[in-house]
Amino acid sequence: MWSEQQNVAQVEHEANVQASPAGIGQALGGGLAVKRRPEDLTPREQEILQLVWAGLTNRTIAEQLHISIKTAEAHRANMMKKLRVSNIAQLLKTALEEGLLATHAG
Repeated sequence: MWSEQQNVAQVEHEANVQASPAGIGQALGGGLAVKRRPEDLTPREQEILQLVWAGLTNRTIAEQLHISIKTAEAHRANMMKKLRVSNIAQLLKTALEEGLLATHAG
């Protein structure tokens, strides 16, 4: 009976490992887990990130994208939460480090 409980616990543990982001890499046969953010940026957030990189204010971003200022602010706040940063400088630094920004050399 104890071995049955142990087997059930092992099966549940393996299912949890495979369901986790790190376990997905293991379940797919990879020994190393891929380091990823908890959530990827949406296409709209990526678009707004580029406009922030260009130096535009929330008001200008809202006007250019035909959205409200509150919506522009919400997108910016969501990006900051997803990337775990607390200000715009950190947002841009992290975005550069993660390769989320299309920069133009020269």
